[in-house]
Amino acid sequence: MDRIPILKMGDALLITIQVDMHDRLAIALEDDLTQKIVQTRAKGVLIDISSLEIVDSFIGRMLDNIAAVSRILDAETVVVGMRPAVAITLVELGLSLTGVKTALNVERGMTLIGKRVATIRGPSGRERG
Repeated sequence: MDRIPILKMGDALLITIQVDMHDRLAIALEDDLTQKIVQTRAKGVLIDISSLEIVDSFIGRMLDNIAAVSRILDAETVVVGMRPAVAITLVELGLSLTGVKTALNVERGMTLIGKRVATIRGPSGRERG
């Protein structure tokens, strides 16, 4: 697999990582996601990593980079489905994933993104600013 699908769901982009990430795939995902945020004007990015059994420092930094780029493009990043072993590895590697929110599952992650979108739009339903 040379690309990971990025699905649009309302104001969010959904990424479900179903394969072990290698460096080239991670870089391609970062590039594809950046373009997709700009094209769709997404306000949230949800990354489901429940299929990942291990995460190395490169993949951890890639998740951190995605969150940083998303923030700059006015989209919030939520990572869901993190296994305890993955969380422990990230802590042991010293990666704090600044700006990345986490949730237990996709439903809770989409709720977080929905709250952000509602805050941005306000009571009128139209985007402020």
